[in-house]
Amino acid sequence: MALDDTLWFTENPTADGSTFSLKITGKLHEEQTPFQKIEVYGTEGFGNLMVIDGYIMLTARDNYLYHEMLAHPVLFTHPNPKRVLIIGGGDCGTLREVLRHPEVAQVQQVDIDAGVTRAAERFFPELCESNNDPRAELHFADGIQWVQEATPGSYDVIIVDSTDPVGPAIGLFSEPFFRDCHRALGDDGIIVQQSESPLLNMQILTDMHKAMRGAGYADVQTLHFPQPVYPSGWWTCTMAAKHAFKGFRIADAVAKPFPTRYYSAEVHQGALALPPFMKEAFAKIAG
Repeated sequence: MALDDTLWFTENPTADGSTFSLKITGKLHEEQTPFQKIEVYGTEGFGNLMVIDGYIMLTARDNYLYHEMLAHPVLFTHPNPKRVLIIGGGDCGTLREVLRHPEVAQVQQVDIDAGVTRAAERFFPELCESNNDPRAELHFADGIQWVQEATPGSYDVIIVDSTDPVGPAIGLFSEPFFRDCHRALGDDGIIVQQSESPLLNMQILTDMHKAMRGAGYADVQTLHFPQPVYPSGWWTCTMAAKHAFKGFRIADAVAKPFPTRYYSAEVHQGALALPPFMKEAFAKIAG
């Protein structure tokens, strides 16, 4: 990460030599928690910016793309999602989107670092507007251990809103973790996880498909969507189901009783249409 004399925040370069910068107006917050360094900046065009260990986590301007696509496709794919677990997601944007679904009866969010949530409450209060919903439980603990200790069949949907697969987050992309999630899910259970850029990180995506199938999931789907402040601007999430996918509840998605800025039934359908290079790579894994 670099902050130069002209007040541009620049993220660490990716392996292919690209990077991303935002013009900032000043630093609003900085702290070193026991787990990571959290910084918050004001920007000229993207609202507040949260940075963790030098990497952009979210901005006020475009976070809805990620949060809506991580939450709504999986909830409209499960036939009756009542019990939801969010691993990570300390900024609480995914939690807010999940709680828009009236059929959801309970959401447990497990993030290792309370500092992320406290910073979000101060600088991104719109993301935390549902934190006091009686259906929500916020826990600050190790998500991998939480799933290991979960009662079998205790969740309908597990959403893994993680950082990149580096450091402690590596375990969230592994077959043992996916196997523990498989055990914690009910019979119609589905897991969804953010799965990086198909342009820059296709190996991560194919490794995830292999690990999910190796953990016992019958079907795996990747959806893609824009995310301007993440490397390449093109992002994905990947769902894995205990039984074969049968499409999603299109009528319910069309008639959803809450507003969204990006997600719709049409966007959901379109996000499932993969370019040839992705289809070919995943077909080889599925056999």
